[in-house]
Amino acid sequence: MAWMAWTPITAVFFSCIILMLIGMGIWQAVSPTVPRRGFLPLTTTRGDRLFISLLGAAYIHLGWIAFTDLALWIGSVIALFWLIIVMRWG
Repeated sequence: MAWMAWTPITAVFFSCIILMLIGMGIWQAVSPTVPRRGFLPLTTTRGDRLFISLLGAAYIHLGWIAFTDLALWIGSVIALFWLIIVMRWG
C-alpha cells in the first residue's frame, strides 16, 4: 500500500466506511430490510439510505471546506447527524 500516501486520518476514514459496510452486511443477513418510504421522495432500503447519507456527507464536507474556515470536525459532526437522520427517518 506504499503507492498511496496514507495518513492516519485517511486510514481511519476508510476503515470507518469499511466497518459500516461490513456492519450493514451482517445486519442485512440477520434482519432482511423492508423497503419503506420516509421523508426522501422514493422508497428506500437501509443500503440505499446509507449510500444517500454517504453522498450527503461528502457534499457537506465539500461545502464546509468551500464556504468556511472553521475546523472540519464541525462539518463531520453535521455529517454524522445527517447520517443518523437519513438512516432513521429517510
